Amino acid sequence: MRHEKTYIVEDLLSRLKASPFLIVTDYHGLKVDQFSDLRTRLAGVGAKYTVVKNTFLTRASREAGMPDLGTALNGQTAIVTGDKDVSAAAKILRTFANESKKLTVRAGVVESSLFTDKQLDALADLPSKEVLQSQLLGLLQTPASRLLATMNEPGRGIASLLAAYVEKQGGASAEGDTAAAPAEAEAAPAAA
Repeated sequence: MRHEKTYIVEDLLSRLKASPFLIVTDYHGLKVDQFSDLRTRLAGVGAKYTVVKNTFLTRASREAGMPDLGTALNGQTAIVTGDKDVSAAAKILRTFANESKKLTVRAGVVESSLFTDKQLDALADLPSKEVLQSQLLGLLQTPASRLLATMNEPGRGIASLLAAYVEKQGGASAEGDTAAAPAEAEAAPAAA
């Protein structure tokens, strides 16, 4: 292989190793402005869209230890790699494919597992990684807050009992004071 081709494969290999996902698309029929628009959208979610030669991608994916992409590598191929969330990139690809009617998602690799176009479409339905993390955190916090409430319940019960006792004691002395007041009032006229 010539030096230029070796450099291209090595560059592609380093991108594949750095990315937690790879999405293979067919961009046949896209115009330059559409291609640029798609690149801009993907850049917004930390992904990169690149045209590659099938033979270079085959060699780089094999060296990266990825599963065989097989028939996904035919025709005009462009790949999506990124450093963030595959779900966000899949959403953008699905939206763009519906708008342009020209882009086709062929296959993908997520964390060393081969995904079909339908599986990638299902990934597009998932919430973003940040939303999933916040939902998980909420789920983890719920049992802790319930445990804390349960642990505080006996203390609240004792506090309620003490408050009732104090109120009863305070109410009894107040009744005693009220009962003593009329007796004193009756004794006062008799003395006069």
